[in-house]
Amino acid sequence: MMHTKEKAKEAQGTIYSNADLKKLILPLIMEQLLAILVGMLDTVMISGVGEAAVSGVSLVDNINILVIQVFSALATGGAVVAGHALGQRREEEAGRSAWQMVLFLLYASAVTTVVLLGAHKSILRAIFGQVEAGVMSSATTYLIITGLSICPLALYNGCAALFRAMGNSKITMYISLLMNLLNLVGNATLIYGFKMGVAGAAISTTVSRTVAAVMIFCMLFQENRVIHFRGRVTARMNLGLIKRILYIGVPNGLENSLFQLGKILLLSLVSTFGTSAIAANAVCGTIANFNILPGMAINLALLSVASYCIGAGDFEQTRFYTKKLMRLTNLCMIAVSVLMIVLCRVMLLLYHLTPETEELAVQVIRFHAFMCMFAWVPSFTLPNTLRAAGDVMWTMAISIVSMWVFRIGTAYFFSNVFHLGLIGIWIAMTIDWMFRGICYWLRFGSGKWEKALRKQDGYRRKADS
Repeated sequence: MMHTKEKAKEAQGTIYSNADLKKLILPLIMEQLLAILVGMLDTVMISGVGEAAVSGVSLVDNINILVIQVFSALATGGAVVAGHALGQRREEEAGRSAWQMVLFLLYASAVTTVVLLGAHKSILRAIFGQVEAGVMSSATTYLIITGLSICPLALYNGCAALFRAMGNSKITMYISLLMNLLNLVGNATLIYGFKMGVAGAAISTTVSRTVAAVMIFCMLFQENRVIHFRGRVTARMNLGLIKRILYIGVPNGLENSLFQLGKILLLSLVSTFGTSAIAANAVCGTIANFNILPGMAINLALLSVASYCIGAGDFEQTRFYTKKLMRLTNLCMIAVSVLMIVLCRVMLLLYHLTPETEELAVQVIRFHAFMCMFAWVPSFTLPNTLRAAGDVMWTMAISIVSMWVFRIGTAYFFSNVFHLGLIGIWIAMTIDWMFRGICYWLRFGSGKWEKALRKQDGYRRKADS
């Protein structure tokens, strides 16, 4: 139940009404649902080719996610800076910051693509050298083709973050719908029609991402938008704006990349459990996304809301919306988790799993759902407010320490000492959640995060805030 003080605050009029939040959050939930559904259907379609194909694709997806999260973090930096400028009613600076973020993403993603494709054999051997030959063959094919989509996806994520900063999540929902439909049709045509297997899935993914990136990029040249690129296009980087973007983006990117690197190292451990464990882990990773779907959507909304409020210098409303959206997230997570516990066996019928793999997947999905009800929100929703305030160094430090000490260290301990196998790795993951959640709550309660942006070079607080 909402506290009396918070009720009074809402009644007095706030920056975002309930209708505003609804318009922002519902399209984001639909967008996340579309992405997860198509990701699930991807796995189902590929599973028809065999467990080696599912395992190979899932291994490469974790490498792709590592790269994507770095660029998503940089996009977050640009969106936060643009959001602060909008909160301060400086729309020209918001537009210039937006273009500089996109320009930096284009340069960085192009370099990354060249490096990844040039060293793909070394990367796969170094990380997944112990896997079976069939799994490695599928992984190689998938990595080479989807590597070409890194640049378009970085561009898409950057532009989508800008639309969310403007409070316009409908555009990203519609383009996500188109992208996922193209991917789905492409998969059906290439995997089943032309019998291209893993290569067909990779081509479909690359084409759909490229189409989406071009569309959303072109939309940001429309001058009627609060943030637009018209008249701001240049090949030269503005070091002052880039510095502000990187102040948020680099620590966030380092946090996300090391977090994903840790997951990849754990995949090396999973690969020692056999193809059955690899396949179960891949399926669980896809299905578990349904569990955190409302949380991921509301997290994106909170980042935009908090950035605007902080830009306006209103930390009281920042706290108000953080608590309000965390309560909403927790209620949604509980409802979805109960459904996951009850229906997980039904969902697994979509996959062509062996009985051993299916039973292992049921254990993992139910455990994950149970822990999501208690530990996910403080660990993943709350830090978005801290990041929006520029308190990125602290959140990065906590995340990295927690990942390497609790998630990775405990996973290897459970594996080598108690021989828990795959479930031990997921238990270690939730221990990591709990530690980080406690640290973030303490930081949020201390109020020290409110002073973080004052350390940024060039940050100007409004005189009347």
